[in-house]
Amino acid sequence: MLNLTTLISTTCSKIASFLGWDSSPTVEDEDYSLPHQDETPWQRELLEMFLRNQMTLAPTMPVIALVLSATAMMWNSFGSVFCWFVGVVGCNVLQLYLCRLYFKRVRDDSAQSEWIGMIAASELMQGVFWVVPLFFFWPETDSAQGAFLVAAVMAVSAVRFLVVSNFMPVLIAGTGVMTIGVALRCITQHDQVYLSLAGIFITLEVFFLFIARQLQSTARDMIIFRNQKDILIDELQQARDKAEQEKQNAQKANSSKTAFLANMSHELRTPLNAILGFSEILQRELFGPITNNTYRDYAGDINSSGRYLLGLINDILDISRIEAGRREISEEPVNLSVPLLHAKHLLEINAAQKNITVELFVDANLPKILGDGRAIQQIAINLLTNAVKFTPRNGKVAMRAKRLSDGSAQLTVEDNGPGIPFEEQALALSAFTRGRLATTKAVEGAGLGLSIVRGIMELHDGRVTIQSATGMGTTVICVFPPKRVLSGPRGALYSETESLSESQRRLISLTG
Repeated sequence: MLNLTTLISTTCSKIASFLGWDSSPTVEDEDYSLPHQDETPWQRELLEMFLRNQMTLAPTMPVIALVLSATAMMWNSFGSVFCWFVGVVGCNVLQLYLCRLYFKRVRDDSAQSEWIGMIAASELMQGVFWVVPLFFFWPETDSAQGAFLVAAVMAVSAVRFLVVSNFMPVLIAGTGVMTIGVALRCITQHDQVYLSLAGIFITLEVFFLFIARQLQSTARDMIIFRNQKDILIDELQQARDKAEQEKQNAQKANSSKTAFLANMSHELRTPLNAILGFSEILQRELFGPITNNTYRDYAGDINSSGRYLLGLINDILDISRIEAGRREISEEPVNLSVPLLHAKHLLEINAAQKNITVELFVDANLPKILGDGRAIQQIAINLLTNAVKFTPRNGKVAMRAKRLSDGSAQLTVEDNGPGIPFEEQALALSAFTRGRLATTKAVEGAGLGLSIVRGIMELHDGRVTIQSATGMGTTVICVFPPKRVLSGPRGALYSETESLSESQRRLISLTG
């Protein structure tokens, strides 16, 4: 039995291969094949589709056999017709049993061809039983009854095509036998009409096989693309999970970095205050004169370096608090000219050392800003520090504040320094990032000034942009949104409520 099914499977597969069954799919198998599958997994899925169709449409063949039996008994004996009917139903039951057994048993790749052989053998047996009436029920005189039998077999062949159309080996095993049987029976009649029927049936069989090949090709490509889609979705999910894990790791690392910087900065401030205090005492000779001037100069250098380090630590604390979301701002009316003027006075000494002119322009009609005056002064100091640092000797720095047409307020700091290349402008607003010019010319700084400015502006719901080009100077623009500008009745209300509590002021700011 096993040798017979193997022979049938091999024969039908070779015929199917000749008709295009094993032709290369649109997408190569290795692009979508999954682990522990045979070399052509789409064939297995097409076979399973046929088996499911067979189980669903199982009652169809017995019903057709019953109709044919009832008609054939008009000119044949009951016993012969009944035996044929039992054989047809038995073949159908056998095939249904194989279908159910296929899904119940665990199958490996080596057994796949055996299953194809058994199912093709059952289909071949069923086709043989349907050819039997053409030779045993064929009347000797009535040609109409013979035509009825041919038509019945043709109808059965069409039904089998609809059921098995997507699996060529089994289709060939069943309809091939019926086509050969009909052709031989019609040829033996030596009648022109039956010869025409044989030709038509053979032509229909070729046409059915051509259509089946196209349907199989479409179903095959659909399976391939579906498997590709499933693999792609799985890969995307894995990539998403990996990216999410990397994001969480990065967030943990960033939180650890922020906590470390904050703790270390706080610990460093205590000894620095002692260094600054004692070095200033030595520099000013508060406990008596220092006979060696070099020692006094060293004390001044220690004090200057300590103040620079203290400023750097304060910047690190600021950026750490901003990144950790612990930096808060107060809500109060701020006249922009006050913190800007203070910042200008603080930076004029540094600017004078390089003979740099620092100018301040504030519109006379600029309303007050709802924000933190100390934080705004820190913005101005950081922007002016950067501008003075990179502006060449005898240069010029201008700080302007004005109101824009959309109701927002704008603060800009302009210099005529070397400028920032376009590719470095986005990085300039990141923490601990220094441009190529600052690195090559060893300009002091840790790359925190603009990142602190951006963080403070975000706390004020504002934004920071840079306009610059190499050799054309740099303009840093800070824009406060209209809701921060106290103009009209809202500004007057603020000016009249200096004695209100903080919660009342926040309520006014929200309703504004």
